[in-house]
Amino acid sequence: MAIEIKVPALGESVTTATVGKWLKQPGDAVAVDEPVVELETDKVSVEVPAPATGVLESHAAKEGDEVEVGAVLAILAEGAKAAAKPASASKAAPEPKAAAPAAEKKPVPAAASAAPPSETDYDVVVIGAGPGGYVCAIRAAQLGFKVACVEKRATLGGTCLNVGCIPSKALLQSSENYHAAKEDFAVHGIDIAGVKLNLAQMQKRKAGIVEANVKGVEYLFKKNGITWLKGEGKVQSTGRLTVDGKPVTAKHIVIAAGSDSAGLKGVEVDEKVIVTSTGALELAAVPKKLVVIGGGVIGLELGSVWHRLGAEVTVIEFLDRLVPGTDNEVEAAFRKVLVKQGLQLKLGHKVTKAEKTGKGVKLTVEPSQGGAAETVEADIVLLAIGRTAASKNMGLAEAGIALDNRGRIEVDDHFATSVPGVYAIGDVIRGPMLAHKAEEEGVALAEILAGQAGHVNYDAIPGVVYTWPEVATVGFTEEQLKEKGVSYKVGKFPFMANGRARAIGMTDGFVKVIADATTDRVLGVHILGPVAGELIAECTMAIEFGASSEDIGRVCHAHPTLSEAVKEAALGVNGMSLNI
Repeated sequence: MAIEIKVPALGESVTTATVGKWLKQPGDAVAVDEPVVELETDKVSVEVPAPATGVLESHAAKEGDEVEVGAVLAILAEGAKAAAKPASASKAAPEPKAAAPAAEKKPVPAAASAAPPSETDYDVVVIGAGPGGYVCAIRAAQLGFKVACVEKRATLGGTCLNVGCIPSKALLQSSENYHAAKEDFAVHGIDIAGVKLNLAQMQKRKAGIVEANVKGVEYLFKKNGITWLKGEGKVQSTGRLTVDGKPVTAKHIVIAAGSDSAGLKGVEVDEKVIVTSTGALELAAVPKKLVVIGGGVIGLELGSVWHRLGAEVTVIEFLDRLVPGTDNEVEAAFRKVLVKQGLQLKLGHKVTKAEKTGKGVKLTVEPSQGGAAETVEADIVLLAIGRTAASKNMGLAEAGIALDNRGRIEVDDHFATSVPGVYAIGDVIRGPMLAHKAEEEGVALAEILAGQAGHVNYDAIPGVVYTWPEVATVGFTEEQLKEKGVSYKVGKFPFMANGRARAIGMTDGFVKVIADATTDRVLGVHILGPVAGELIAECTMAIEFGASSEDIGRVCHAHPTLSEAVKEAALGVNGMSLNI
């Protein structure tokens, strides 16, 4: 069957392109999604993939020709075999590999097994309905693909919506309100006698928020014509997967399986007294003593929740600092704020054993660099040392999909795995494990599959710690720039000098802007302060569009707002701050 390979949509207002380079010649065998030709426009360079496996019959345009969107570029004979050539014969012969004992052990020996299906059930099947997966599915449907999404949970939304980002933010807000009513309202002239905690109602409110969000995703699937395949997805080979053992075929398979809580030797989780973030969100009573193992984002956020509600919280961290990767100056200030709030920090220590007792848990704790052990007791222990890629039990090894030494799926710059037609995004691949990073990858991949120029700028991915005050960061830290040998300048502005921060009584922290010493281009912004997670959006946009610190400083910011602290810090890079 002959298939026309056409010029894809190249973005708004782009109607023509130039044939830059033919990557495949007539007679060459091509796999589905393998690049066939490079097209160039004044905005982007795009590789056009093969829509199916087969042999390229002919070119319809020469290198250098200008072609319109929708024009035929080449003819592909679907399912045909290439004529024997010395070069391709030597290339295509992984037969010695297939005969090797290691290969024989694989039930489905990667792409060398059954040929890709000539007709498929779907254009795109996404495995996993978390932020990366469901956003990828929606964008693919918007681009005209027939899409299905595989999800084994009873609800859509993945870890984030069900037991992660959303429920934790609900409890963070509720606990902040409770703490404010007890400790902060009096200074505003609001006297409240006998403030009581109704934890059951707080948990009920959280559950309602989760339900609304997951139902919202289900509505979006219906709106965009996406099929929800309920069950556990396993990849078999190019174009083939199973859902609870039932075969499904697709031109493109996207793995967006997310991540799981990381375990620790000697600490056995039961989600009752030794809990992960999942269990910590569901506690029915406030523990008297809570020990958090891990001083990262998850541990500090959930530790803050239960501390505000009355728990005595101790954070044990292997390193001599909190939130690894954060700018050192911001981390030091953040640590002081947490100590002032009453959190106990045991840095530079590790937990080597957790023993459950009738009253709770007894932990054996040692200095990270060696030394005498001590015992720390707790009613509840929260294990929050990070997360690991959810790449197990999906048939990846059997399908020939390569993993790195941390269990993450290896992908190229276009999210393609080692098996043609299979892609991966989000927590299951390299990079920060952030919902918004996964979403950006999902959109980019869907657009790449449609022949567009999907792209993610990993230097402009913000990170936020939703404690109070919040910590938000984007771009490079001072430490990273020193390591790279980049000359830079810094501007800082404290919230103590911001009128709105004083008015709302939240003056802890500062904004720090780092810019290139020569060009003034913004390289990084780091914020400790109220609603830092909202303020960082402006800074992320500045980095994305290559703005200078002066660009931010000369933009009119409404007065009085917290955002003026960003403006003042940006002006400070060149010694022009006005209110300090």
